Amino acid sequence: MLDDRIKSRILDDHRRLTADGKLFSRPKLDEFYKNFRSRFGPDQLAGLDGEGLLEAMHGHGGKDSMVYWLEFKNDDEFPGRFGSIAGGSAFKFGIFRSRETGTWVTGSPTKVVELTVPQAVEVARMHRDELIRGTERLGGLPDLADDAEYRGLQEDLGRIAPSVSDLAWGHKYFSLMHPEKLDDYHNPDYQRFHLVKMLQVPPEGEGRYLCAGRFVTAAHELGIPINHLTTTLNHHDGEPHAYWRVGTSDGTQPRNRWPLMRDGSCVAIGWPDLGDLSEFEKEAASKERLVNLLGERYPGTPQQVGRAATQVLNFARGIAEGDVVLACDGQSVLGVGRIVGAYAHDPASDFPHRRAVEWLSLDEWKMPEPEGLQTTVHRLRKAPANLVEAERRSLDGPVVARPPVRVPSNTGGGSVPRLVGVPGRIQAVLERKGQAILYGPPGTGKTYWAERTALDLASYSLGGKPFDGLSDGEKAEVAGGPGAVGVVRMVSFHPAYGYEDFIEGYRPELHEGRMTFALRDGIFKLLCRDAEARPDRPFVLIIDEINRGDIPRIFGELLTVIEKDKRGKSVILPLSREAFRVPPNVLLIGTMNTADRSIALLDAALRRRFGFVELMPDATLLEGTAVADIPLGPWLEALNRRICEHIGRDARNLQVGHSFLMEAGRPVRDAARFFRVVRDEIIPLLEEYCYEDFDALHAILGGGLVDLPNRAVRHDLFEEPTGLELVQALLAPCPEVLTSLKAVTSLGEGEAEIDEGEDEPDAGSPS
Repeated sequence: MLDDRIKSRILDDHRRLTADGKLFSRPKLDEFYKNFRSRFGPDQLAGLDGEGLLEAMHGHGGKDSMVYWLEFKNDDEFPGRFGSIAGGSAFKFGIFRSRETGTWVTGSPTKVVELTVPQAVEVARMHRDELIRGTERLGGLPDLADDAEYRGLQEDLGRIAPSVSDLAWGHKYFSLMHPEKLDDYHNPDYQRFHLVKMLQVPPEGEGRYLCAGRFVTAAHELGIPINHLTTTLNHHDGEPHAYWRVGTSDGTQPRNRWPLMRDGSCVAIGWPDLGDLSEFEKEAASKERLVNLLGERYPGTPQQVGRAATQVLNFARGIAEGDVVLACDGQSVLGVGRIVGAYAHDPASDFPHRRAVEWLSLDEWKMPEPEGLQTTVHRLRKAPANLVEAERRSLDGPVVARPPVRVPSNTGGGSVPRLVGVPGRIQAVLERKGQAILYGPPGTGKTYWAERTALDLASYSLGGKPFDGLSDGEKAEVAGGPGAVGVVRMVSFHPAYGYEDFIEGYRPELHEGRMTFALRDGIFKLLCRDAEARPDRPFVLIIDEINRGDIPRIFGELLTVIEKDKRGKSVILPLSREAFRVPPNVLLIGTMNTADRSIALLDAALRRRFGFVELMPDATLLEGTAVADIPLGPWLEALNRRICEHIGRDARNLQVGHSFLMEAGRPVRDAARFFRVVRDEIIPLLEEYCYEDFDALHAILGGGLVDLPNRAVRHDLFEEPTGLELVQALLAPCPEVLTSLKAVTSLGEGEAEIDEGEDEPDAGSPS
């Protein structure tokens, strides 16, 4: 059933999730199913009646009812790992007791129908009987049933359980009764989305039971439980996204705008006279404004204008980041890509409306079924075969399009590349807000990513290359050097830093032997002046440790004019009486250590004006590395789990970052270096977190490192020549890391590297 590439990907992801402890073993799954059945299985429900039945099934007020278990329960008895049905109102269960009036109600939010207790009991009896009949029908379904048999199941359940079978909670109940025959996606849209991702054309028709046989067959082929399959698919595929067809012609010649899109890593549409659409939203009022604007500038029939407005608004606001786009010429697909950026406007182009794309395939192929051929922007829905073929063509992506990719930038400074990973997240915030703050625990790479992103954004604007690809002269122009100030500048805030340092202020100076005070421009004012003189280049100020300064005092009136929609507007500075403005090509990137201060404590005005990018410890960067028989990734994860358990409410912000265990972008491999990091950096940090609380420090570091009776850290262990006792002490609080698959992999890879070194003719030569 499964493409070999899909099968390999799922099994690889499954192994990683198992190693991370994110999948339950088969015995555990069986135990959880048994716990639910012992409370709410058909035999138990059949033994209830009257108000006891009503409360057992639909008593939302307590934690012992069936509806609570289905929607909210998440503990050791029954974890929330069997498909969510959360969201919406309690009307989705068909009946519930009103908290305000205490009466039982049914109907809908717009048409509430009150029930007497006997009437409510009758509804519960109906639900009970339908659940019992449906479970019995499922029990008679053959193992590994085909599509036709599941279609029969869909029809039969609609007949014998009409009130519950087509509801999410009813599907979840049946899947818990027969987890070997039903998937735990309780929404048909999710079922069909994940089938497409597995290159499966979903069965025709509508219903929650039609697709189940495909998941059953796939899980059987892979040799894993269905719950493992759906969890793994969720992890890889994420939430369902849309698929869009976008035309590649301006109407004069076929596909004549495809080179622009292909080489610019974007999709684009015309209608240049509409101007920038950034202020439009996906709402009725915006569409009405757009219809009027189109009617003025592109007259046509009301139907033509309405269709055009729908397409333009879908392009600017309907398409979401993460959606898949097919660039098409009629039925021919020229490229398949993933949307990676917000709407942007390039006024210099006749195809000015742009969305950044990461191309996944540049093969040309024909849609199996024609759809949306007469439109410029169309959401693909009717023909799943088209979506499956798009996914098939994308399996080996992304592809590298011709020279470095360019998309219009909303940050000033012309076109810049669409960055990926953490820099891409920062870039997206900068395009939306103009300023970003990177926040997280110490050692998570905040300053590193701020500098790397700033340098690359500026470098692409200068030479079309990342910073590492520039010449020495170009690097100096970007980052500065001896006697030169670059377009990327950096400052660190501290408690004594003030408005006069940042904007302007009087500073003492010696003039003709006398001490006087002169008005001087601050760092940010100087940067804004330079940026105004060079509107073609982005100017970036990195503010390290932004939360250590008195931000409202330092920023002053700047808090008003750094807002994206107020860029270019002037304020009068109180000291110089000059008009001051922040140009659109100025970007601010701040960093803050949440171990010092949470973002919740920042000035509210500042929070509104900045976008925030959270950076947390990432132990995956240490995977495959073991030092002194200690697997670094699992060891760091275990350490942070103990920190979160024993330090208190804000412990999430007090974890130890991965960069403590990295050098020059790579994991530490030298044992002596690792021990020094633990002794001189990690232990002092934890002592600060646990100030005078040696019980907490003992719980985190263990008895091998913390002498609890004497309230002291055993620094003597770090002086032992072999370090064997130290290794034992470091592993004692987390012996489980040596039994994890990641740890076994790390230790195994370490041994292989040693063996290869010994087998080399010249072990000292670089590899």
